[in-house]
Amino acid sequence: MPHNLPNTLTWLRIGMIPLFVAVFYMQTPWAFPLSAMIFALAGITDAADGYLARKLNQQSRFGAFLDPVADKLLVAAALVLLVAEHGGFSLALPAVIIIGREIAVSALREWMAEVGERRKVAVSSLGKLKTILQLMAIFALLYYIPIPFLGLELPTFEIGMVLLYLAAVMTLVSMAGYLRAAFGNPPEQH
Repeated sequence: MPHNLPNTLTWLRIGMIPLFVAVFYMQTPWAFPLSAMIFALAGITDAADGYLARKLNQQSRFGAFLDPVADKLLVAAALVLLVAEHGGFSLALPAVIIIGREIAVSALREWMAEVGERRKVAVSSLGKLKTILQLMAIFALLYYIPIPFLGLELPTFEIGMVLLYLAAVMTLVSMAGYLRAAFGNPPEQH
């Protein structure tokens, strides 16, 4: 296991999950906004570790394995907390879609690696867009408290729900692309 700055940031992201969960459940008025900030900081380490790995030429097979694991743990933990706190079909449905897709695509990648075709299901730009939408949605849902903006109150939770549904759609679209690539019908290039 190579010790370098990108891998350290990935481990830090994983280590932030228990802190994030503990803050989320604190009985204070600032628990939700602070948990959202911790989640955002963890999300920033996701972008930073990949950038630094390329910039410092510190890419490793272990880092390539650990980074998506950290992402999935963070997103799944946040979605589980949100469904537990706010409940309801409208929140549970996209959460199940997102978590289910992550499990399915991870299994697909593992299987493709075993048959020597891992490159067919490498992370796509659509997958990266999906991740950005998920992070934005979850941040807004976690923040929960409306934010004053130009004399109005921005309904962060409602904005988060819209973004979460967009992320769920992108999740399904990107999964379809991975399935087509894996089974010999790659998406058309424009």
